[in-house]
Amino acid sequence: MDKKLRTKDKILQASIELFNQQGERCITTNHIAAHLGISPGNLYYHFRNKEDIVRNIFREYAKLLENRLQPPSQPSEALDSLAQYLDVVFELMWRFHFFYANLPDILSRDPALQQDYLTVQKAVLAKVISVLTALKKADVIAIDDADMANFAHTIKLVVTFWISYLKTQKPQNTMNKEQAYLGVLKVLLLFKPYATAQAMPRIEKLQQHYQSLSGEQTLESS
Repeated sequence: MDKKLRTKDKILQASIELFNQQGERCITTNHIAAHLGISPGNLYYHFRNKEDIVRNIFREYAKLLENRLQPPSQPSEALDSLAQYLDVVFELMWRFHFFYANLPDILSRDPALQQDYLTVQKAVLAKVISVLTALKKADVIAIDDADMANFAHTIKLVVTFWISYLKTQKPQNTMNKEQAYLGVLKVLLLFKPYATAQAMPRIEKLQQHYQSLSGEQTLESS
């Protein structure tokens, strides 16, 4: 039983690695089996097909997102929660960037995965709104309550399609983690028009932090 679980985990990890390196469309179950040095039959013992593998990868991603994205327990922790949200989301985005690079296509081929994705994203949106609400209560941002949901959607829009946007700019380039962190800077830029005077220095400090993680790249140089 333990051996079976270990093999299943190895298949998932190898699939993530190959999907990230070469694109999910280009990789078949035969490629995954050959990469691991196992027979296709051994792979099919654990997973029915490639779609089954992708679904299991998404479940792993969703579980990590659920466990690591926690709304602030009190308003004073709001800015720390924003930094944690950005860290978690962009770390996972990089870890599973094949998914973000080709999201509409992957979801269009699997209606069950599409529904799972929408369910997870609904929960993520609620957590983003809770962080924004805490930021407002802590006097970090000044925003009308009527705009809160739309602002949360805008943040999610940038996060969700940042990787695919990068791929459209330079489709032949290999993705790197520094480019993912450029997306954090774009999200922080959305906050600046709403930042209160007292919070602006802390937001600018966060910008400097993520600038250093991105190697101070620009889209033109990356």
